[in-house]
Amino acid sequence: MHYVKAKTLLTKWNGMNIYRGCTHGCIYCDSRSNCYNFDHKFEDIEVKENAPELLENILKSKRNKCMISTGSMSDPYMPIEMKLQLTRKCLEIIEKYGFGATVITKSDLILRDLDVLKSINKKAKCVVQMTLTTYDEELCKKLEPHVCTTKRRFEVLKILNENNIPTIVWFTPILPYINDTKENMQGILDDCIKSNVKGIICFNAGMTLREGDREYYYSQLDKLFPNLSQKYIKNYGNSYHVVSKNNDELMDIFNRTCEEHHIICNPDECFRYTSEYVEEDNQIKLF
Repeated sequence: MHYVKAKTLLTKWNGMNIYRGCTHGCIYCDSRSNCYNFDHKFEDIEVKENAPELLENILKSKRNKCMISTGSMSDPYMPIEMKLQLTRKCLEIIEKYGFGATVITKSDLILRDLDVLKSINKKAKCVVQMTLTTYDEELCKKLEPHVCTTKRRFEVLKILNENNIPTIVWFTPILPYINDTKENMQGILDDCIKSNVKGIICFNAGMTLREGDREYYYSQLDKLFPNLSQKYIKNYGNSYHVVSKNNDELMDIFNRTCEEHHIICNPDECFRYTSEYVEEDNQIKLF
């Protein structure tokens, strides 16, 4: 890892990435794409060491309360966070000034900060978003080798919901010829139901591949699933959208199951929920 003094932190949509790069090793990671202009090795994490100071300077003078998001590009709970605690410090600042927070992660390290998350949720709103792709534990270890497995992530979701923190699942990507099966779809959905998730984001049974990400993904396929990259090249070429031949069947299962169990499954509705500073019933309590 290496440290930088950042000049800015929040985007115009109030998102922040405290770290840049990742060590989870997920074979499909879009953040590796060339369009994001990394000027260092992806696993050599860039640390914005002054992130808490920047955030405090912004929030103490920000007139309108809103949701502050993190994790869209780099997981805020990579192993280095155990030592540096920059994500925790930023959450404490969000809590201090009464803002809301939404965090995207694959890591159970988020439970370390359960006390801060609960405090934010009492004052405003806190939503945890967790990425899940693969119900089979052994396959998960291949696709996402350096982060806790799906089973542990579902345990985290249950703990969060037991503490009244709403959760959204990112069920993406679904990789053609790998996890695009009815068994995988139903397994993930069944545990989402048991974990009482608020919503599930699943754009389709497929993935996206950009320049940079595509080459890394194919190199990993060659190691883990010999000859599969050639099948991708034959069927998809250099397509950005790579959609499974099982898409219609799988998305029918997805939509029917979510509707039956009253789980938000429209991506726009999920995004609207995570961006709302407080829910309507909380606003009534506040005023």
